[in-house]
Amino acid sequence: MAYGVKLRVWGDYACFSRPEMKVERVSYDVITSSAARAILEAIHWKPAISWKIDKIHVIKEIKFDNIRRNELAGKISERNVKQAMEGKEVALYQLINDERQQRASMILKDVEYVIEAHFEMTEAAGEEDNEAKHYEQFTRRAGKGQCFNQPYFGCREFPVNFELIEEGQDLPESFYKGQTRDLGFMLWDIDFKNNMTPKFFRAEMIDGVIITAKQEVFQ
Repeated sequence: MAYGVKLRVWGDYACFSRPEMKVERVSYDVITSSAARAILEAIHWKPAISWKIDKIHVIKEIKFDNIRRNELAGKISERNVKQAMEGKEVALYQLINDERQQRASMILKDVEYVIEAHFEMTEAAGEEDNEAKHYEQFTRRAGKGQCFNQPYFGCREFPVNFELIEEGQDLPESFYKGQTRDLGFMLWDIDFKNNMTPKFFRAEMIDGVIITAKQEVFQ
């Protein structure tokens, strides 16, 4: 295991959509490990490193809210994008009035987590890459509140606030301390090298902590 980090993240709303819900968005009870990884990558990521989520601490009580919002029914086709790159005249825009649709969403509100993670060096690492260098870059950026792009909780309209938890600093106490809760099957991650295959695991929260590392995963 490489250098470990702890990051406190919080926000007003979040939506980690369950894939089995086809029409309306329904969030998982807590953040998924893939969403947690995306937050870390928004702060610091290079081809030389790969983030691995070890634990997720659920700090605040799980609360849901129902909202209805406008979304686009589709997206610009890959074919049109390729034609535009080849210099052909195609329309690379969408008309909101034609594509707008209303969808109900069951989302989380007032969320807070602590993400424990580490990174591993990849085959893309060069001679100038080392664990200490990337650890220092992440902790420096996270400590200053810097990021390459704004991290978000599942949807871009739900931004993430974050702060680095320094070594030796106490973690905030979980609302679920002393409790055990079975969260059922949750998305573990996406296998991008294997045709973007989703992988799931059986999530159990003990004392507010979900251990995501070394889990038995299912496709």
